[in-house]
Amino acid sequence: MNIGTQNCTSCIKFCIVFAGLLGIFLTPTLAGYDINVNDNNNRGGSGQQSVSVNNEHGVANIDNNNGWGSWNSLWDYGSGFAVTRSFKKKSCIVHKMNKEVMPSIQALDMLAKKNKLQGRGPEGPPPKSLIYSIKPDKVNNLDQFGKSIVTMCQGIPTYMAEEIQGANLILYPEKCIKVDILWILNISLCEEAMEN
Repeated sequence: MNIGTQNCTSCIKFCIVFAGLLGIFLTPTLAGYDINVNDNNNRGGSGQQSVSVNNEHGVANIDNNNGWGSWNSLWDYGSGFAVTRSFKKKSCIVHKMNKEVMPSIQALDMLAKKNKLQGRGPEGPPPKSLIYSIKPDKVNNLDQFGKSIVTMCQGIPTYMAEEIQGANLILYPEKCIKVDILWILNISLCEEAMEN
């Protein structure tokens, strides 16, 4: 009996050490993180941006604080949809995520930190761009876009936008909401004729 008790005690100690090490290594991959970037010159800049990522839920939240031009964008990697809430327009615009252009949740972390550390901005390489056309009809059912988007846009006029492949902003003189993410990606959400 004494040998069995000793083996059991060794097994328990091993399990405790293994669980502790597993927790140490998994915590950084499951935890969220925040990245903040300030545009101190604010000449043609975008004010202050912050990115918060929740790896556990597969969601990135980007806040752009620039007075009346402020916006909040949420990328839900689980549902495959993204939404931008424009404070000036007092509306939400939902679109499918283009996973060929938009960085993965892991790459977003790496790119944002890299660009922040290197001080990249207008002098760095040009970011990728996406242009979307906002459909004029309001979305009636937010549930189709996932819980995160429902939480962000409930009670706010919400519109769907579709990507315009191969578009150039010069060809689309309509009013556009510019969502420039930390020198990584420029998204233009251009109005067709949104309801008021």
